[in-house]
Amino acid sequence: MATLLSVISLKGGVGKTTVSLNLAVALAQRGRSTLLADLDPQGGIGHALARPDTELRGLAELLMHEATPAQAVLRTTIPNLSLLPRGRLDPVQIPAYEEAMARGALPAPMRQVEQGFDLVLLDTPAGLGPVTRAALALSRYVLVATQAEPLALRSVGQVLRVVEHVRTHENPGLRLLGILPTMVDGSGGTGLAELPGDLTSVLSAVIPRSEAISEASRRGLPLAMLEQPLRAEANHFAVLAAEVEALVERHARGEAPPEGHALGAGR
Repeated sequence: MATLLSVISLKGGVGKTTVSLNLAVALAQRGRSTLLADLDPQGGIGHALARPDTELRGLAELLMHEATPAQAVLRTTIPNLSLLPRGRLDPVQIPAYEEAMARGALPAPMRQVEQGFDLVLLDTPAGLGPVTRAALALSRYVLVATQAEPLALRSVGQVLRVVEHVRTHENPGLRLLGILPTMVDGSGGTGLAELPGDLTSVLSAVIPRSEAISEASRRGLPLAMLEQPLRAEANHFAVLAAEVEALVERHARGEAPPEGHALGAGR
C-alpha cells in the first residue's frame, strides 16, 4: 500500500503546486515510485506543466467512471514518476466536484490508482475546503507550505487546527510531517522568527524565491528538466525530498519527535 502525503496551504500563491511537482520529481529521482495526484479543481499541476484543461483525462473521469486507472494515470519521461491529472473538469462542474469530495468520493479512485507506488503526493487547492479535507482524511502525512512572511506564518495555526480536527474525528493515523517555508528571501530575513512558540515543526529545507522557479513555471517544466545553471535550483527540492524521506522513516519506526517540537534543529 502506498504512503499518501497531502501538500496543503491556507493561502494561494505560496508555491504549493511548485512544491508538489518538484518534490515528486525529487522523490522519484531518489528511487521512490511516486504518483503525483492533482486534486485541485482548477488543475494546478496541469497549469504548471502548461497543459490545456481539456487535454488530459484523470481524476474527474475516475470519479464519473468514465476512465480506468490505466487510462487516467500517465507515466512521465522521468523514471519512477507518474501523474494523475485532475481530468477534463468544466469550471461549471466544480461545485459538484467539491460536493462529491465532501460526500466521500475520493477513497475509491485513490485505492484504484495507488497500487504499485511507494508514495502518492496529493496536490490540493489552496484553503481548507472540502477537497483539502477529503485529502487529509485519506492521508498518512501532511506537509504545510507557507510563505515566509509574518502574516502567512501566523495563519499556520488555522491550518494545524484543521489537521488536528481531522486526526481526532476522521483519520487518527494522520501525522504532520512539517511546515515548509516557501518564497524565502535570499537576503536572509525569512520571517521565521514570527512563528509562535507552539508552531515550531519547521523543516530544515526551505524553498527560496527564485527566478529559476518562475522560468520553470513559464516553460511548464520541473526544475530538474531545465538547463544549467537554472537546474541547480532543483537542489532545494532534493534536500526537501531527503528530509521528507527521513521523517517518514522516523515516523514508521516510531522515532519521530512529538508534534510541536522543532524538527529543524539547529536552525
